[in-house]
Amino acid sequence: MMPFLYFPENKLEYIPAGITCLLFIIGAFLTWRAFMRASKRELKQFQEMEQRIDQINGTAESNSNLLK
Repeated sequence: MMPFLYFPENKLEYIPAGITCLLFIIGAFLTWRAFMRASKRELKQFQEMEQRIDQINGTAESNSNLLK
């Protein structure tokens, strides 16, 4: 029966696994950054839309008074 953990005698066999792991870590980081940028962009659009709605409804002054 094959052992559960395999530690190769030739340490060069670790290189492909290390490269693959590094690529996945870089990919995960880039994906996280893309989500953060998209989130900031959506927040900015939401705030602009909220300001336009407040201007249309004439509630900009009343909302600013609530924040004080």
